[in-house]
Amino acid sequence: MVRLRILEILEEQGKSRYWLNKRMEMHYVSFKNMIENSTTSIHFETLDKLSTLLDVPVGDLFEKTDDKNPDNK
Repeated sequence: MVRLRILEILEEQGKSRYWLNKRMEMHYVSFKNMIENSTTSIHFETLDKLSTLLDVPVGDLFEKTDDKNPDNK
């Protein structure tokens, strides 16, 4: 399973969910589902925006896990 590392990156950078949500300009429910890995797809445009706002390469946004449940690290 592949999961997004957004929450970890925010913590590493000392930034909040609120900070990112305001800059992503997404509906909160969609944003929450994305950062909590409760979504099955993500647009390239969204990945590009996340990468730019968090100042990380796109590949750093992802983590490969052995588990089928992306919430279990």
